Amino acid sequence: MKPYHVPFHIQINRSFLRPAIRTLFHILGRVKVSGRENIPFGKPYVIAMNHISIFDPPLVITFWPEQPEVIGAADVFEKKGQGALLSMYGVIPVHRGDYDRILLEKVLAILKAGRPLAIAPEGGRSHEPAMRRAMPGIGYIVEHAQVPVVPVGLVGTTDDFWQRAKRGEKPNLEMRIGKPIHFPAMIQKGAQRRKARQHNADLVMRYIAGLLPEDYHGVYAGQAISPA
Repeated sequence: MKPYHVPFHIQINRSFLRPAIRTLFHILGRVKVSGRENIPFGKPYVIAMNHISIFDPPLVITFWPEQPEVIGAADVFEKKGQGALLSMYGVIPVHRGDYDRILLEKVLAILKAGRPLAIAPEGGRSHEPAMRRAMPGIGYIVEHAQVPVVPVGLVGTTDDFWQRAKRGEKPNLEMRIGKPIHFPAMIQKGAQRRKARQHNADLVMRYIAGLLPEDYHGVYAGQAISPA
């Protein structure tokens, strides 16, 4: 496994992208971040967020105290504006629904290098507050990397955020950071192992649901794990 390094040109891009987008969010809305004390600074971990709209990843990336690496859907790279921004930041493309060994190796190299990694377990935008069921991808990462997952609940990042902001409403945006989730080593085999991966992915979403209003819980209604 090759050691992971952020390319120099990506470091330069991030040095102006992050503050520029952060400033834009402050102009357009009212941003509140809570739970920073739950971040395991200086250690590898996975940031897992709910995913309503295109505003979620940039909100997390620009307001996160550390500089996370990010996994994003490959098809979004084909969209002119969004694709350019993703490439400039150095987002790692993933083909939704496919097992990608090379991608998994890169993810493990990122975490081995001690860097945080951001992912949306749902695998795509829901376009509504209610969460969809997680895909097993984060289960693979947890299984192989053995690092904690930091759940993040995003509130207010709905598809109409931009239109509301243009009308001068200054919508409220919240990023609620939960305590790290630690998973035991996986000992199951075959079908039971696949089931355990999905269980872990669902468990992450239940912790995220615990950070969100009830109308955001979606398929995890009645299963939310509230912060201790």
